[in-house]
Amino acid sequence: MKKILSILLVLMMLFSVTAFAESGPGGTPPGDPPGGEMGTPPDGAPGDGGGFGGGTPPGGSTTSFEYTAAVEITEAVEQADQTYASETVDESALIVNTTDAVTITDPTVTKTGDSNGGDNCNFYGLNAALLVMGGSTTTITSGMVTSDASGANGVFCYGGNGASNGAGGDGTTVIISDTTITTTGNGSGGIMTTGGGVTYASNLTVTTSGGSSAPIRTDRGGGTVVVDGGTYTSNGLGSPAIYSTADITVKNATLVSNLSEGVCIEGMNSITLENCDMTANNTSMNGNATFLDTIMIYQSMSGDADSGTSSFTMTGGSLTSLSGHMFHVTNTHAVITLSGVMLVNEGSDVLVSVCDDGWSGASNTAELIADAQTLSGTILVGDNSTMTLTLQNGSSFEGTFSGEITNAKGGTVSTEIGTVNVVLDSTSTWTLTADTYITTFEGSMENVVTGGYTLYVNGIAMN
Repeated sequence: MKKILSILLVLMMLFSVTAFAESGPGGTPPGDPPGGEMGTPPDGAPGDGGGFGGGTPPGGSTTSFEYTAAVEITEAVEQADQTYASETVDESALIVNTTDAVTITDPTVTKTGDSNGGDNCNFYGLNAALLVMGGSTTTITSGMVTSDASGANGVFCYGGNGASNGAGGDGTTVIISDTTITTTGNGSGGIMTTGGGVTYASNLTVTTSGGSSAPIRTDRGGGTVVVDGGTYTSNGLGSPAIYSTADITVKNATLVSNLSEGVCIEGMNSITLENCDMTANNTSMNGNATFLDTIMIYQSMSGDADSGTSSFTMTGGSLTSLSGHMFHVTNTHAVITLSGVMLVNEGSDVLVSVCDDGWSGASNTAELIADAQTLSGTILVGDNSTMTLTLQNGSSFEGTFSGEITNAKGGTVSTEIGTVNVVLDSTSTWTLTADTYITTFEGSMENVVTGGYTLYVNGIAMN
């Protein structure tokens, strides 16, 4: 009898999870940035851990649940041309839960049945169309994954670290290629990675339409995501093309956001884009956001990401901003590195804004490193904020700095410029478009084209 009870207990532990979530400061999550996975999604959908605020329930919660699936794979197997479907609330169409390697070719996966699972959906993969966990390396080739439900991510890789930021995963790895993923519900990302999971994706076609539903989405516990090729399109509020609480690299892809930011990075995490074409039309604010922008870098203090340096690196390709500021940094330290990127800012003249927004608890500090890069526009630096611009290897900047900042809601954020440092190497140039006031300057005035304007450094006219 003792042996039977022990076996039953082990089976229950293998297929259940206890999720612990802590509330944000004051018991209410700060919410996510505009157009990203920030804040509480519309219509009461589960919060998006891959978005602003991450979906931590107000007041915190401790919940238990059992994973259920229409089909469960628990050992090494190769399957082809199979159909997996679920219409049941909080039930996945397919769960892979094994330490073994699994190969799935040309699957048809369909999921309906809304969930109110909140963080259980966001952190652990409850109600996902296809969930991989348990340490498996699962390879998915071709096929179609369709999710038409709230809290139903398309393909979810959960790395098993209990949603603990900075902790390693159990080796769970998803390798997915040439697959079409479509989700329509709120809180339903395309490819989702949490808990230290690892996802390799190539040549996917991913389209999401719900709120807090980034096509490339991560949440608490982080992980590693590498994408090569494909098209990733979001249509919902609080749904950037990429939401990062992990380390994400995307190459040779087309990224489109039709309502939200193109990118959101929360806390000490990173996004690297190589030869990608990104277009964003951020026209609606979400969560605590008071600005419209294309690349949003912030810290919500919700617990979904550790605080530290955020990193955005883009090499080659193009970045087109159809609305608002091209880059916006708030409540974190961000390093932005651009090299050979074609920048098109049709939304405003603002290249970068570094200032207060709807989150607090940390400073607003940004470093923009231009390497063989052409820049233009106005850089806004709030009175309590810091900006360092470095131009190197033949870069150029045509523009100015200002501390006069009004947010998209019409509120005055700053009237005086903060700390501004400019580093200009001997191969790069800066062309002034107005009288400009900065704190420090490293370089030669021979490389500054004044055009009749005056550059003031620490209150002293340099020309």
